[in-house]
Amino acid sequence: MNDNYDDIIDLPHHVSKHHPPMSMENRAAQFAPFSALPGYEDAIEEATRLNIAEKTMCPMENLGED
Repeated sequence: MNDNYDDIIDLPHHVSKHHPPMSMENRAAQFAPFSALPGYEDAIEEATRLNIAEKTMCPMENLGED
């Protein structure tokens, strides 16, 4: 299995004469994660924020009671 690429392993890297090289930013974007559920993260963050706010609220009738 080691000699499957023996005929091409030492060839020089191909550089197109017709197409300019892609920028590193554009290359990176091709491999960036995508959002399968758009808005899901925002909904989770908002629900978490509301939940924390609700838990930290102190009802006025409980103030001063011991």
